[in-house]
Amino acid sequence: MPKFAIHAAWTLLAAFALSLGYELYRATVMASTSEHDSIRLFLVQGVPLYVVAAVVIAMLFRRSKWSAWIGLVFSVIMILVSIFYYNPRIMLDRQPGVIDWFEDLVFTGLLFVVVALVLYELRGRQRT
Repeated sequence: MPKFAIHAAWTLLAAFALSLGYELYRATVMASTSEHDSIRLFLVQGVPLYVVAAVVIAMLFRRSKWSAWIGLVFSVIMILVSIFYYNPRIMLDRQPGVIDWFEDLVFTGLLFVVVALVLYELRGRQRT
């Protein structure tokens, strides 16, 4: 049985570790640069997202029955949010620099890798 879900879990973990570090940087070092950069907003909006991501990552590591599907849906939703909400709304409000664009591109790119990995996982499960 393929183990692409494990690789997807590691990739998602890397993406969200990068995101967590970046958002903490924005909430502390860059606080008040935009309306999106504060500890309060990080706690209200960011923490729940990271909790959901942690649950999805744990499910992928466990390779539970629906984990690949849940990982796929979660990653696609996060890609759509990144492209259609985060970039045009939040990113531009933050007066982005090199660090901002780097994090955004790497994070979104890693989500595309996760989508590919869970699709391979699902394809492999159909063959067995």
